[in-house]
Amino acid sequence: MIEIKTGTMEEKIIKILQEFYPITVEEISKKLHVSKSNAEFELIKLQSKGIVEIEPLPGKTFVRLLRHDFTFVGRRHQKKFIKRKRSRIAEKEEDENDIMFG
Repeated sequence: MIEIKTGTMEEKIIKILQEFYPITVEEISKKLHVSKSNAEFELIKLQSKGIVEIEPLPGKTFVRLLRHDFTFVGRRHQKKFIKRKRSRIAEKEEDENDIMFG
C-alpha cells in the first residue's frame, strides 16, 4: 500500500488519473489550474516513486497510472464554508433590543 497525504498535489493527480484515461499532461494541468511545468514536476516525482508512467508521443505526452493500491491519509478538510442560518428566536431578541427612530 502506498500512503498519499490528503490535500496534496499528488492526491489530486492520482484521483484525476483514476477517473480519466487516457489523459495528457496538458489536460491534467488544466483540471488542476496549474501551469504545465508544475504539473510535469509533480508527475516526474510520481514517476520516480513508480506510481505513474509518462509516455511522450509526437505532439502529446500521455500519463498512465501504474499502481492502484493507494490509501489517502490525513485529515479531510471542508472545501467550502457553510453559512449557518440564524434562528428566529435570536433575530426577535435583536429586534426587541433595537432603539426606535423618533
